[in-house]
Amino acid sequence: MTLPTPHLEKLRSTLENEKLPPNDKPIIEAAIERYADWVKRLTEVTADNVEDTVNKMVGLLNDYRLYLDVDVIFGREADFLYRQKGQLKLDNSVIEEFLPHLVYKCVMQGRDTTGISLGPNTTFSSIYFGSSLEAAVPGGGLTLRTKDQDFAVAKVLYMKASHDREFKDALSKAFYLGYVVAECKTNLDKTMFQEAVATAHDAKSAVTGAKYYLLCEWLDMTPQSTAPTDIDEVIILRRAKRMSSNIRAAFGTWEGRKKGKDAFVKFLNDNAFRAEMFLRFVNHINGMMGAEEPQEVDVLSKGYF
Repeated sequence: MTLPTPHLEKLRSTLENEKLPPNDKPIIEAAIERYADWVKRLTEVTADNVEDTVNKMVGLLNDYRLYLDVDVIFGREADFLYRQKGQLKLDNSVIEEFLPHLVYKCVMQGRDTTGISLGPNTTFSSIYFGSSLEAAVPGGGLTLRTKDQDFAVAKVLYMKASHDREFKDALSKAFYLGYVVAECKTNLDKTMFQEAVATAHDAKSAVTGAKYYLLCEWLDMTPQSTAPTDIDEVIILRRAKRMSSNIRAAFGTWEGRKKGKDAFVKFLNDNAFRAEMFLRFVNHINGMMGAEEPQEVDVLSKGYF
């Protein structure tokens, strides 16, 4: 199964960025080499059970992400990489690339993955027909709405529509149905949460039985109940709040980053990605894979379904 490489694409686009300081180009080139080793080690992980697999893979994630955050972004004398990290997406694209590897190893490996996609994807949201009685168009004007997802376990679907039962002048469409959808945030604030509520509703309206998760590294809001929403769960991957804004404010300059480096590194080490949070996400997906249609004989013996 071919897995996507969103983080590699961000590294390459950063390297080609005209605004990247010349002294930082060797750093990005070295990061691309380090990335290749990281992915190789992820693919080589073996373990006796899912929990051990998650522990090993999250350990590799923490090592690589600490290198990226400290050596590549934070520790540069030029301010470009640190100040533009939100736009360059060097850091948050790591999770988008890590999740497909994790889910493949822990859920999909050994299964038939024909037509299945893991990772960032554009999934089906809704359908409508842009036609009328007087202005007939092929396929009734079949039109799809889609939504970009940070992570999805999706399966391709092909659809053909025609006003003719033999499908003459048919209109064909190919798209992905998202069965597990996750939004990945570095810092989760209230605005992002409300946006995710709307996205979760659309995802579940589009596919019956779909699951929607909101994954974040740092919590940057007062927790709210997901019960009245279509979000299945919010998972805080580091189980920590974001570093205080008064401390972060000093990091915009090289002098501020030099003075605050020890505190910054300690904060990251004290709040590393937690394996149990990724295991929780994996177990949710594994639970879906085992779901089957209820059989009458089983239902009657239990008395419920």
